[in-house]
Amino acid sequence: MIFPSLAAFEAALTGLRHPDAAAEAAARARQAQLTKPAGSLGRLEEIAIFFAGWQGRERPRIERGRAAVFAGNHGVTIHGVSAFPASVTEQMVANFAGGGAAINALSGTAGLELRVVSLDLDRPTADFTAAPAMDETECLAALNAGAATVERGLDLLVLGEMGIGNSTAAAALCARSFGGSATDWVGPGTGIDAEGVARKSRVVTRALAFHDHASRTAFETLRRVGGREIAAIAGAALRARQLGIPVLLDGFICGSAIAPLAAGNPAITAHCLAGHCSAEPGHARLLDRLGLDPILSLGMRLGEGSGAAVAASVVRAALAAHGGMATFEEAAVAAAL
Repeated sequence: MIFPSLAAFEAALTGLRHPDAAAEAAARARQAQLTKPAGSLGRLEEIAIFFAGWQGRERPRIERGRAAVFAGNHGVTIHGVSAFPASVTEQMVANFAGGGAAINALSGTAGLELRVVSLDLDRPTADFTAAPAMDETECLAALNAGAATVERGLDLLVLGEMGIGNSTAAAALCARSFGGSATDWVGPGTGIDAEGVARKSRVVTRALAFHDHASRTAFETLRRVGGREIAAIAGAALRARQLGIPVLLDGFICGSAIAPLAAGNPAITAHCLAGHCSAEPGHARLLDRLGLDPILSLGMRLGEGSGAAVAASVVRAALAAHGGMATFEEAAVAAAL
């Protein structure tokens, strides 16, 4: 167990690992010598230098990348906040196992091993408009389930989720972490209409009022208005930071798992890249608060880690160019004066 207690989780949040400055400098120097005008590969150059720092080598690579998708069910769905019933979570997990979902196709294309972790799907979290979603033991268990998917030897971790109702939890997490009203963060999620969005906003407003008296620590926010799969994402991201493994975050729900951690310590996102900006209205606002610039913006809003998996192919392209291009000297090409 990586986080055997609340104290261990909180200690991990305060003792954050940093990238290797020497490796970053070496990668930056290499970029200056590659056969191209300086800066001409734009964001790809930044991505390569970012990975060099976290992998601790001038020429970073992805020999082993993993997509970890966490699934959980939410008691708040009793309020009609989703276009689909909670039973769809388990059905989609079965689809993942059968290889028929978008994340199966996209993670395979990106050369990522896929791991799907189901978290007590037969036991939804409590309705967080009237009680904490999880007790302390349940939240710690979810954090550890996420951390357990991360191990030494990974070069990249892509994070994703599946959970009917979890965009409602995500809106509550963001509002509680960064402020604003429910309407600032609530969106259509699975595709509910305007009346459904208004109902969802009212649900989040009630939840925020119910928990307003409680501590706003990362752990308390996660356990009160989060979900098991969301807490697992937070645990996985924190464990990746401990091991120096770069993380690609997917959409709004994935980012909301980091929000309570970042509210108290913005540096938590230093090892993270945002795979994309989704079509969920609150996602762009959330990325701004997390200080993350998305790699892609394709109008996606599926979840599952799908947008981040597409971005992983861009990361591979960045590292291929960085590691495979010749220098001016190697190619006998005159460098600009």
